[in-house]
Amino acid sequence: MKRHSPVLAHSVTVQYIGRKPSRRLAYTNSCISMKRVLIICTGNSARSQIAEGLFRHLGGADFNVHSAGTRPAGLIHPLAVDTMRERGIDISNQTSKSLSIYDGQRFDYVITVCDEAHQVCPFFSGAKIQLHWSTPDPSFVSGNDEERREAFRRTIALLEERVSNLIAEIKNTKAASS
Repeated sequence: MKRHSPVLAHSVTVQYIGRKPSRRLAYTNSCISMKRVLIICTGNSARSQIAEGLFRHLGGADFNVHSAGTRPAGLIHPLAVDTMRERGIDISNQTSKSLSIYDGQRFDYVITVCDEAHQVCPFFSGAKIQLHWSTPDPSFVSGNDEERREAFRRTIALLEERVSNLIAEIKNTKAASS
């Protein structure tokens, strides 16, 4: 017999137009209060893409995560893809997008991960909470291939710590308010 999670909070009947009422579906608190997150940097090719992948990986279904750039590069940096893959996280299907596609949308958290994007976008009107995580851009590190990969690994480690801490804080806040 399958055990259900202790966070099971609501059970609702879902009805489709033109069909008989469907079966009862259970929703957890986390599904009902999914957090929307937007991560912004300038090029949307490395740092914000890494943070998006980390949120998806670490936060799972509790988070609806997007990233965008103030001046998108149009591609994800190959070393971001490779070094995230080393961690078992595939970001190769993510795309570099412009911040303008999110105009008018609401987010629980908007996070800038580069100082330039923070200066260009110090306030995002659809944000409940806005954070700035100044993060060095590994794309600009010079050196041989291994030195450049190491710069990306350091960025991943830094962002992973910040993402993990924020996720834990959100879950603790959610648990305290339940």
